[in-house]
Amino acid sequence: MSSQQTPSTPPRRPSRRAAPAAWAVVTALVVGLLAACGSSSSDADDTSSDATSAASGAFPVKVATKFGDITVPEQPKRVVALGWGDAEATLALGVQPVGASDWLAFGGDGVGPWAKGLYKESPQMIGTLEPEFEKIAALKPDLILDTKSSGAQERYDTLSKIAPTIGVPKGGDQYKISWNKQTQMISAALGIPDKGKELISDTEKKFEESAAAHPEFKDKTITVGSRTASAWGAYVHGTGRVDFVERLGFRNNPAVEAKSGDSFSITISRENLDLLNADLTVMAPIGIDAKKISDDPLYKAVPSVKAGHSVVFDDETLSSAFATDSVLSVAYALEKVVPLFAAPLK
Repeated sequence: MSSQQTPSTPPRRPSRRAAPAAWAVVTALVVGLLAACGSSSSDADDTSSDATSAASGAFPVKVATKFGDITVPEQPKRVVALGWGDAEATLALGVQPVGASDWLAFGGDGVGPWAKGLYKESPQMIGTLEPEFEKIAALKPDLILDTKSSGAQERYDTLSKIAPTIGVPKGGDQYKISWNKQTQMISAALGIPDKGKELISDTEKKFEESAAAHPEFKDKTITVGSRTASAWGAYVHGTGRVDFVERLGFRNNPAVEAKSGDSFSITISRENLDLLNADLTVMAPIGIDAKKISDDPLYKAVPSVKAGHSVVFDDETLSSAFATDSVLSVAYALEKVVPLFAAPLK
């Protein structure tokens, strides 16, 4: 299975097993690093609501995660950003990752056009679902960021042997972390929580301005879904796409929420496409042409679609901005995507 995602695809559950060769290599490489890195977690229970235990610029800092309070002993100089959007959040905070993952197959430095030019030196690209642990260890990182990922214990255990690893927060399994929580955790780990708070505040103001400019969004139901070559689906509360629309005043489709589980989305059969019905239905193609959605007879029969209250992303950049859900991409999406939502509701 490829570790790389096609544009705008939702993450799939990573393999529960690393390739044997990778395990052998990483074991050899991390032995020499462990003494310098130390343990990445403390014995404290993960009960603190604070992301950091130190003031801006003071080390060591502790960051609360699903795996406990993770200690970052010193100011990180070599950061590897593996989670969905972690590299963009790191760049937004003025830090250059030496290694990063390209979840949406942007190519180049692995970030969207809204982050173009922020790298002074290209990072080593690392796989997404199946990161090459030997590549990561060879970079000799002093901090690994994996805040938006599957939250798999085995993945975390292996990464934490290489360097202190900031994994998903409690409740953040299966990519359920918002751009602001991601920014908060990363800024804390980098020792610049105040800069993170400022960045979050500025972005939240942009959301407030967009919501105020579109009172028609308030309390309207919305379905945010996608279609691949083999399946239809819809995203649930707690995921980036839904968080984005909820901040604008929308309510996620209650029928979708009623079927939600631990994953970031639900699968919808062709026979049940009416489940997509809401005051506004928003769909993204994944690895297919947008017309596979908009021209589908069953999709066109969904009441909201039939009434003209639907948006199908046919611009890959806009779809990716909406899907990335980093502190950088949401600002771009507020400018470019919100008008698309407003048009069908006029």
